[in-house]
Amino acid sequence: MNAVDRLSVFKTYKLFVGGKFPRSESGRVYEVTDAQGAWLANAPLSSRKDARDAVVAARKAFGGWSGATAYNRGQILYRVAEMLEGRREQFATEVAAAEGIPRPKAAARVNAAIDRWVWYAGWSDKVTQIAGAANPVAGPYFNLSTPEPTGVVAVLAPRDSSFLGLVSVIAPAIVTGNTVVVVASEQAPLPALSLGEVLATSDLPGGVVNILSGKAAELGLPLALHQDVNAIDLTGADGELAVELERAAAENLKRVLRPQPGDSGKGAWSADPGTGRMLALVETKTVWHSMGV
Repeated sequence: MNAVDRLSVFKTYKLFVGGKFPRSESGRVYEVTDAQGAWLANAPLSSRKDARDAVVAARKAFGGWSGATAYNRGQILYRVAEMLEGRREQFATEVAAAEGIPRPKAAARVNAAIDRWVWYAGWSDKVTQIAGAANPVAGPYFNLSTPEPTGVVAVLAPRDSSFLGLVSVIAPAIVTGNTVVVVASEQAPLPALSLGEVLATSDLPGGVVNILSGKAAELGLPLALHQDVNAIDLTGADGELAVELERAAAENLKRVLRPQPGDSGKGAWSADPGTGRMLALVETKTVWHSMGV
């Protein structure tokens, strides 16, 4: 059969929850278009039940991931970067279509995203060195402060940076031992859903990263109110939604990472990320121990 005689095989995009690829329990989908309005694919329209299932998966994975050695987490994250490197062309195509930019510019953003993933992987066994301390005290004691992961983090991914921004909010959360539930950009979810395929074929344990596609306004509130979510990153929330979710998170004392000025607009996510996002999602534990004298 000639190639021109073949039927087109369209890619089916699914959610990524607990290391598996379920459809939305509601059965809903929505059309994803490119910057010119042309149809690209159907994406699952996640429900509140999907969000709750993702939190359950993230909590189940938290013990093992946070308990792994920092060196091991770094190795696993570097393996993810290796897998991304092998699929650069696919991601460049998806980013170009999603963001309406020329293919070379999209490829440059994909390269920057992979480099950033490697950069965060390298921080896995160094965070404690910069965020921990041996504190001076009066008396025969050691007083040590060390950073620990906050727990399950809900992340509203950037709306206008479908891959570089996405990596820039996921990697700093999980490198320190947190697990995440990510709500992908509603307008450009395909790179995020494809990232789930990469994570599933790397060494990352199922449930460490869970990716939902759909409406941030519909999924954000149940995540902000969820008692088993410890922190929420509001990067992808606009002004009114961010205020609503911050108020909801305050009801259960959730840690909130607010949108930052550099998270949108020209040049967003291109600057040196620094350590701010990593340190915003850890808690400091201080231990006293006698010197035995």
